[in-house]
Amino acid sequence: MKRAIAVFAALILLCPTCFAAEAPVVSAASAVLMDAQSGRVLYEKDAHSQRLIASTTKLMTALVAVESTALDTQITMKPEYQAEGSSMYLRFGEERTLEELLYGLLLASGNDAALAIAGGCGGDVETFVGWMNEKAAELGMEDTHFANPNGLDAEGHYSTAYDLALLGRAVLENETLAKLVSTKSITVAGRSLTNHNKLLWRYEGCTGMKTGYTDAAGRTLVSSAQRDGQSLICVTLKAPNDWDDHAKLFDYGFETWPTRPLARAGKIFRTLPVSGSLLSQVEVVTDRDVAYPLSTGERVRAVITLPDRVEAPVQKGTIAGKLCFWVGETPVGETYLLYRVDIPENVPEPTLFDRIKEFLQRGEGSAVLATAFLQEIPASPVAGRR
Repeated sequence: MKRAIAVFAALILLCPTCFAAEAPVVSAASAVLMDAQSGRVLYEKDAHSQRLIASTTKLMTALVAVESTALDTQITMKPEYQAEGSSMYLRFGEERTLEELLYGLLLASGNDAALAIAGGCGGDVETFVGWMNEKAAELGMEDTHFANPNGLDAEGHYSTAYDLALLGRAVLENETLAKLVSTKSITVAGRSLTNHNKLLWRYEGCTGMKTGYTDAAGRTLVSSAQRDGQSLICVTLKAPNDWDDHAKLFDYGFETWPTRPLARAGKIFRTLPVSGSLLSQVEVVTDRDVAYPLSTGERVRAVITLPDRVEAPVQKGTIAGKLCFWVGETPVGETYLLYRVDIPENVPEPTLFDRIKEFLQRGEGSAVLATAFLQEIPASPVAGRR
């Protein structure tokens, strides 16, 4: 009989540095640093205040576009797609694929490309902006509302540093967009496009994403960087020294909050006793990797749910239990525990009396029973003596 038990264990995992670095001072009015894999916030400054976000808006425009429309879709430039500010310089009547327009959107920050994408994908700009707001709600961007696809200042167009970090996570999870935002320069449709994000050249490990500026919004920036397998997302709003802010925050995050492994996929975790088989034990392994960013001295609690004994047969790869990790009252990761091998059931050969009972239950008759009985009895050594 399988009986589940829960075992609680406390682990203390320390980062390799002896002392945690002090959080940097930044120029931004709002800022957030987030671990991309886990979503843990590692630094924040007024991260939930609603502000103008300028062209960082275009990350949502790109995300909605690639999720709704094929990259090879042809889109025609219309007069109503013309806009002030930065431009891809599309000509009226010009046809471009969505992929080409996305490069103009994310590298050159083309406001005309944003309107062309919105109109081409949504049928009209207003419908597409509605999709942008629906996607924001889906991502949990509770303090965000879009009024246009390009980020030009408008009533009802705002977000927060925290919400933009959530958007940044979604962008990195999309392979097409992750490639686009990390592109330094490219020639598209006869146009030489260079990414406005100078961190791609200035900060080692930078992987994108998007700059923005208007007089009212100031300098806005969403960026990402990777080091030792860990990916961080940084957002600053109204930041006069945004390049410096992001470099300092990335250094702080990688140094102070490194990702620590909590479980490795396929590692033997425990051995359980087995009943009903010639094999007395079965090993249990972790199903997947679990990792989490931890600062010096943080305590991680592991909660293990497993049976105290398992009964054969056991099938390889089936779930034996679960391993969950907590920091304080916050769950930070989990993995199933799986049986490592097949364990067959030990079924003994039926005895003579088991077979007699089976025949009787099947109603085979006394003649058949007697024949079976005689076949089982060895010949007597004195048979035939008088």
